[in-house]
Amino acid sequence: MKFQKLEVWQLSFQLSCSIYKETKELRDWGFKDQITRSGLSVPSNIAEGIERQGVKEQIQFLYIAKASLAEMMTQAMIGREISYLDKDFVEKILSDAEKISAMLAGLIKSIKARKQPS
Repeated sequence: MKFQKLEVWQLSFQLSCSIYKETKELRDWGFKDQITRSGLSVPSNIAEGIERQGVKEQIQFLYIAKASLAEMMTQAMIGREISYLDKDFVEKILSDAEKISAMLAGLIKSIKARKQPS
């Protein structure tokens, strides 16, 4: 399975790119670094997980991607509260993140089912 063909990877890739674009002028380097790194971690861990041989490793990396997504969502909500990030932008990425999270859960479930003996 090529990770680039997965819709969940494509959506998380776009989410990460949008975070970089939205925060490019942000002067709080600590906040900017943290939210861009957590956003970057999502498609990166999906890609790494899908390219792993073992089912256990695949699932582990997908869970890491899911956790990074939750971290990014938290940072986005904080960014909105402290007026670092536009409210509409945050609502959009939170909505996208919810969709990505559900897709990751479905992919994990699918991989786990494949692992089960018939």
